[in-house]
Amino acid sequence: MPTYDLGLEHVSLAFATKNIFTDVTQGVFEGDRIGIVGKNGDGKSTLLHLFKGTQEPDSGRVTMRNGLTFGMLDQRDPLDDNATVREAALEGREDYEWAAETKSREIVEALLGGISLDAKIGSLSGGQRRRADLARLLLKDWDILALDEPTNHLDVVTIHWLAEHLKNRWPSGQGALLLVTHDRWFLDEVCESMWEVHDGVIDPFEGGYSAYMLQRVERDRQADVRETKRRNLARKELAWLTRGARARSTKQKFHVKAARELIADVPPVRNTLELKQMATSRLGKQVVDLIDVTQIFEHAQGEADIDPDVAEMEASASRVDVVPAMYAEPQAHGSVEVAVDDLTDPRLVDAGVPEARQAAQAARQAEEESHESGDDADESTPEVTSAAQKVTVTGRKILDDVTWLIGPGDRFGIVGANGAGKSTLLKILDGTITPTAGHVNIGKTVKFAVLSQRLDELEKLGKYKIKEVLSRYKPSYIVDGKETTPGQMMERLGFESAQLMTPIKDLSGGQKRRMQLLLILLDEPNVLIMDEPGNDLDTDMLAVMEDLLDTWPGTLIVVSHDRYLLERVTDQQFALIGGKIRHLPGGVQDYLDMTEAIKNGKDPFADEKSGKNCKTRKNGDAGDSATTAPSVGGAASSPSTGDSSSASTPKLTGKAFHDASKRVSAIERKLAKLEEQKADLEAQMAAHDPSDYEGLGKLNEQLQAVTDESESLEMEWMELSEQLE
Repeated sequence: MPTYDLGLEHVSLAFATKNIFTDVTQGVFEGDRIGIVGKNGDGKSTLLHLFKGTQEPDSGRVTMRNGLTFGMLDQRDPLDDNATVREAALEGREDYEWAAETKSREIVEALLGGISLDAKIGSLSGGQRRRADLARLLLKDWDILALDEPTNHLDVVTIHWLAEHLKNRWPSGQGALLLVTHDRWFLDEVCESMWEVHDGVIDPFEGGYSAYMLQRVERDRQADVRETKRRNLARKELAWLTRGARARSTKQKFHVKAARELIADVPPVRNTLELKQMATSRLGKQVVDLIDVTQIFEHAQGEADIDPDVAEMEASASRVDVVPAMYAEPQAHGSVEVAVDDLTDPRLVDAGVPEARQAAQAARQAEEESHESGDDADESTPEVTSAAQKVTVTGRKILDDVTWLIGPGDRFGIVGANGAGKSTLLKILDGTITPTAGHVNIGKTVKFAVLSQRLDELEKLGKYKIKEVLSRYKPSYIVDGKETTPGQMMERLGFESAQLMTPIKDLSGGQKRRMQLLLILLDEPNVLIMDEPGNDLDTDMLAVMEDLLDTWPGTLIVVSHDRYLLERVTDQQFALIGGKIRHLPGGVQDYLDMTEAIKNGKDPFADEKSGKNCKTRKNGDAGDSATTAPSVGGAASSPSTGDSSSASTPKLTGKAFHDASKRVSAIERKLAKLEEQKADLEAQMAAHDPSDYEGLGKLNEQLQAVTDESESLEMEWMELSEQLE
């Protein structure tokens, strides 16, 4: 038996009726970077506690080489509510101590940026506490570091920083890392080997998450296991990995040829054309259009119905002794004049204008009193103002003159820093918030469903059994062209038929999240908005959810810090940054490039502000549906986003100037005709028989040819325009 630095020797452990480990021998060597995956409840966190010594095995023993130090980030932090952030996270370090050394300064600014060091731990939000505990752990030197879900409550920028920090924390061959997380991009980026915890055993795999999926599919094939569902999901996941963004990476994690042989008969992740046709038939052409929308928050502090991320950032900024952030989110501030008949106008109320909120509260109280007394509400409600007036709203612009068109079948992902206003954007999309300026046009046939981070609606059903809840819905549904019962959909989401008699309140966090998704889908919405849908789900259940969404024929809007999930279930990604919605043709990496440029003191949107390369177009496809910004950092760009010239572009004069001007005019006329052709082809496709795949394919080829020609002409137009200025 090998001699581990930290290991389990013939360990067995059982809780009540569940066996967690059975005669397990496994361990950690110096230099290991191990990712740990498995279903919720199979023992991933318990394994870390065995290594830490806070959990004793029933039999066997845990061994550790003398002198090793072991640090662990638990899902429940040990911080004292009465201690300050400086005392608990920095353990009393003064500013000059942590700021003088580059490594510690990066940790503090990345994790505690925007938080007051004098704030009490008990006053922090759950996310702030989590970051404080992670900072406390990373500021110490450990031989072995164990992290249980470290990416929870972190935004994309901080997750990327943490991945780089862990990769460079120790020299090669030194230190050791144990990582439990459902973030598959993070696993692939940081880990060099994987452990799968299941059925009382620990199976080791070489390589990161992508390599693990390849070996898992091959293992299942060779063993001819009977877990058909599990195997098929794994093969579909592998198909995504080899065909998607990770396969285009220069940092290959597994042998592509072998992988392609394994998934040769796996169909594409989803048939986008077919889904768009089905969505159009359910929704019509208009879904949600944001036209010149501006949303201002005049006073965000402490307002529960305002984006909690924004409120948290605003509140932190008002305190003293606040840690400077590693990345300062760009913010837009300004004023908007609103013409209103009275102060209860929802534009003012939703903007947080104090007088408007007071007037709205008074109106509600008067209405309640009138109902209680039986008086006519019109007579008892006080008149708030006597005439129309103009009110100027001044504050932070969460959205700054944004036009964004969302069509049938669009699958859009939204990324942004904590405090950027993503929750506000979602509330504007579904009509919960009325924007301060501009218009939100929602299609007449739109039926929204929102999968939020909170489980409030599900909690109201706590006393009912799953079977009783499902009985309220239709007996059958059509899913992926087949008739399916609610019970079958429940099993597809990882439940067993025996759980039908389980009360909702007795479900685990991950089970409640899956039940929440099931009930939403049973309501048959045609526009699904998902806010952090991956919370509380393990990697297998994430794959199940993604597989289900692949066949969902509607418009999908997803907000998530999990870049793997975001790019997996959506076709186009956008960033909410500086009050603008910016297209990311290169995926989440484009957003990280933008933030890196901002951190380095550069302005990635300089050309946009000077009026160059920025236009809003009616969306012929998902990528054309927003006002976009130049791509930065060498990321792939689309015609409407690429910066096609440098500062040294030669300017034209004389005959060359005249010829170029004529060519620009000709291109503009041609582009106008191509736009008409695109609109005509899209109308034909929308009206076409969805079952005629051959006919739809021909129309799609024509549309693609027109799109390619438009893009080529746009590139030429931008190059010539630069030279004509």
